[in-house]
Parts: sequence; C-alpha cells; structure tokens
Amino acid sequence: MDEQELMRQVQRGDEMAFGQIVNAYKDRIVNYLYQFLGDYQKAVELSQETFLRVYFKANQYRPIAPVSSWIYAIATNLARTEMKRARRASLVSLEEIAAHEVEERAYSEDPPDPGLLKNLRQALHSLHPRYRVPVILKDMEGFSQEEIAEILKKPVGTIKARISRGRQFLKKKLAEARDGGKAPV
Repeated sequence: MDEQELMRQVQRGDEMAFGQIVNAYKDRIVNYLYQFLGDYQKAVELSQETFLRVYFKANQYRPIAPVSSWIYAIATNLARTEMKRARRASLVSLEEIAAHEVEERAYSEDPPDPGLLKNLRQALHSLHPRYRVPVILKDMEGFSQEEIAEILKKPVGTIKARISRGRQFLKKKLAEARDGGKAPV
C-alpha cells in the first residue's frame, strides 16, 4: 500500500495505517532531529511530537506532496522552535559544561573513526541552521533538492546555494580539524 493511501486511511481514523507510517519514518525522523539538534533525548521527544501532529493534523495533509515531505516539514518546524526556545534559555552552569566535556571524551572512544565522527558532529553543529538543515536533508536523509525546497518552503535555487555553502563550510572545518586547528593555506 502506498503512502497516499495510508494517509487517507489515517484521515479516516485508522490507527493501524498510522502505525505503519510511524514504523516507516520513526528512525529516520529521530536521526534527522538528532543531526539537527545534537541532543538525542530531545530528538526522541520531538519525533514523538512530530507523529502526534501527523495523527491529529492528518486532515490538513494534502496529497500534492509526498507524505515524507510533510512529516519532515513538521519535524523541521518543531526543531526550529526548540532551537529558538533553547537560545532564549542558554545560560549554562559550569557543572553542565564539565558534564558535556566528559560526554565528548566518551564519544572520542567510539569506533570506527571517533575523531572524524566527533569533528563532523562539531562542524555540523557549528553550521548555521539555514545551511545545516538542507545539508542534513540532502546528504544524510537522501532528499532531492526539489523535495527539500518543498519541505522548507524555499526556492530550489536557494536550497542549492545553501547546500553548496554548507558543504564548503563543513569541508573547511574538517580540514582545520585535520590540520590541528590551522586554516588550510
């Protein structure tokens, strides 16, 4: 059964169809939100909120776009709201900084190449969300530029430029990390 038919069934209140949609997208949405936010617990919470909204707002879905685009748009909007909320409450205690440093050391011991993974994660999180979101959707989630434009409600040319700039920034940051923090000459 295709996604459009599943959504029609969800719109009629079919919980089994909703369960199929959740099973198809839950891991991808959690991963996307984790890449976006850098906080696994928050990613899980927001993915649950995403699917609650999918269920309760199913009648607002219009089959002009893929179901995946609609779900990712909901997740993106929730993540943006969370980032704004977090920015307003960004006072951090010294204990939290110390705990974060311990977590970072723990990450650096994970295989396969912990340094690269850590550097990539740091570079991704230092990227402005206007560039981070399209890069994650394109390179990690596999969406086309047209689908990303639809999810983010931006022109395709804007998405292409943001993906390109985001990739350039990541390449520069990874080169700096590889060269010990020095910018390439």
